[in-house]
Amino acid sequence: MSIETRYTALKDKILERKTEFDVFIEFLETQTTWLTAPASTRFHLSEEKGLLKHSVSVAENLLKLRNLLAPEIPDESCIIVGLFHDVGKGGMPGKPYYLPNSDQEQVKNRGIHYIINSDLVHIDLPTRSLYLVARYINLTEDEIQAIRYHDGQYIAENRSVAHKETKLARLLQYADNWTGGVLE
Repeated sequence: MSIETRYTALKDKILERKTEFDVFIEFLETQTTWLTAPASTRFHLSEEKGLLKHSVSVAENLLKLRNLLAPEIPDESCIIVGLFHDVGKGGMPGKPYYLPNSDQEQVKNRGIHYIINSDLVHIDLPTRSLYLVARYINLTEDEIQAIRYHDGQYIAENRSVAHKETKLARLLQYADNWTGGVLE
């Protein structure tokens, strides 16, 4: 099944917050590189549409985990945090986060296909993602925590939430790690 078909299937499951979700999707698809951005500079899915592929796969895997471990978590929460946990990688209106790397030596020798746009104000990716989503979609506290701390305890900045994660945050951490680290 194509990435576009899978993406549409996820979008079609949003019902309760459909209006705000659709406005956010319109913003992402027309004013950012959401549909074309890579997922990373050189690691998983460092290719056109890599971010969309990664985000759709995370949302799908999150739904699978939720079905097994925490069926009380709504589909809508899983889809929103799964799709948008890395949405900051799409950049800001008119300012992509990733730019093609013009240094062919780095591309050839180190596999660095993209560089981070230095014209963007530095904001860590989870915070940028949360900022973008929260401007359009009313999020629950669980969804806020899940997006902000989706990298888990792999980074020092997340130590304050250690052992205080909600079920949704833990499931997103695992879905993201499994998708990016094992499947991609």
